[in-house]
Amino acid sequence: MASLILRMSVSLDGYVASADGSDDWVAVGRSPDGAEWVLDTVSNASAHLIGATTYAEWATFWPDASGPFAAPMNEIPKVVFSNSLSSPEWGETTIATGDLADAITRLKQQRSDGYLLAQGGVRFARSLVQTGLIDEYRLVVHPVVLGAGERLFTAPLSIEPVSTTAFSRGAVAHVFTAHP
Repeated sequence: MASLILRMSVSLDGYVASADGSDDWVAVGRSPDGAEWVLDTVSNASAHLIGATTYAEWATFWPDASGPFAAPMNEIPKVVFSNSLSSPEWGETTIATGDLADAITRLKQQRSDGYLLAQGGVRFARSLVQTGLIDEYRLVVHPVVLGAGERLFTAPLSIEPVSTTAFSRGAVAHVFTAHP
């Protein structure tokens, strides 16, 4: 059975989305070694799980993109969670509808290779957290204070630290496993 990993960028004060919706803050602390760590996480997924809002943005960007992230983003199968999308526009995409927890459970059972990587929007990520089905959190904390915005966690959660990796320009990756 595949595991589910959630990868998110987080500000130093705990926000995963800024109050104004901009995402330029995720560039603070970006470095080649940090990008390599993220690329490794993205490249080794057996499938990318994406919410509908992020999918709509990425489907217009990644198909024509170049650079080291383009191949894994385009070639690795994607699952978009949407009850309104009728036809995927981005290659290697299937649409999951209905109850999120049921769909995630089915996906985890159907795959025995690697891990499912969820990344993207805060609403989708929060919904995943609420299912209790995330096996591992890979959170990259950027050296920036937003002061306001959207948080990933809205209720207590029991997690166990696995590793911490500091990058050359100040971002730090924290990996945690979840406890049921």
